[in-house]
Amino acid sequence: MKFAWIDLRTVPAEHREAVVDAAIHARVDGIVDSDPERLALLPNTVKRILAPGARVGEGAPEDLIVLREVVDVDSLGVLEGLHRGGDKDTAAWVNVVDDPTLKLACEAARELPFTVVEFKDPTKIPLEIVIAAADASPGQLVCQAADIEEAQIIVDVLEKGSEGVLVAPRSANDVFALVEMLRVKTPDLQLQTLTVESIEHLGLGDRVCIDTCTHFEKDEGMLVGSYAHGFVLCVSETHPLPYMPTRPFRINAGALHSYVFGADNRTNYLSELKAGSPVLAVGADGRTRRIVVGRIKLESRPLLGIKAVSPEGVEVSLIVQDDWHVRVLGPGAAVLNVTELKKGDQLLGHVATDKRHVGWPVGEFCVEK
Repeated sequence: MKFAWIDLRTVPAEHREAVVDAAIHARVDGIVDSDPERLALLPNTVKRILAPGARVGEGAPEDLIVLREVVDVDSLGVLEGLHRGGDKDTAAWVNVVDDPTLKLACEAARELPFTVVEFKDPTKIPLEIVIAAADASPGQLVCQAADIEEAQIIVDVLEKGSEGVLVAPRSANDVFALVEMLRVKTPDLQLQTLTVESIEHLGLGDRVCIDTCTHFEKDEGMLVGSYAHGFVLCVSETHPLPYMPTRPFRINAGALHSYVFGADNRTNYLSELKAGSPVLAVGADGRTRRIVVGRIKLESRPLLGIKAVSPEGVEVSLIVQDDWHVRVLGPGAAVLNVTELKKGDQLLGHVATDKRHVGWPVGEFCVEK
């Protein structure tokens, strides 16, 4: 779980109280301000962090975390000395503008409990270097972000991002949006073993390949089905095929009308997907992750209908391209060519109890067949 620090210094006075209330309610990890007396009014459920350059003063809380700017080796050495002397909350602020300050940020992130980094340039290469340098450190790395959109990019850098992000919100809504963005994690899915009931050659139709911006693992794919209540795990083209190179980013997903199971228990028609659409990669063990569509490839091809049934008797339907190189996953992540399936074979899938309206689950009467 990533954490958020809120910077109050540039929040307009008329919005400050609402932002503080939102930060406390949303349980942000820390609030940064240059006024120690304002920080003293905050509850101890939130870290109270004094901005660099501000005076501590007499009214400062005892558990105040003081950010101190690191501009050279000597100033970093002072903080390292404080930490060695028993200060458990030693915190550095490093403005990375060139290679020497980048090295200071790396050293601070390795040695100190808290390191806030600010970057002059928009490239995320320096952040990647600091994250890599701090990877084995017990300290916490916090990166300053200009807005919620940049915060999302920061937490995804090197697939792990910094532990925390520092954002100056414009309003209370920004606080809630930031916390929700950091909270988002795709949950595992319960996969079931489906038994093939029948295979049918259907003739020509439109099928969709989903080309993603991600390299799939060998046991990963997407859940696709003709019905909103049942899906089959279609495997990626990560596995070698004769006559053509692998396409480790691609799912030969199925006919145009099919549902693909996505995040937040929502489905999309394959026809709705486009470049930039978020989709869900699913592993044979039920793990999931959010990925992004790079391109949709729709072509007319012969189609094959697969009907299967769950242990509870729920019928699942999948229509795919009628070709040997199209594959689905079976128990144990077995890779199965669809044209070789026969009655009694077992597939991995997911059975949902929800009916759907524009992709969202809804409690209404609906029959699909």
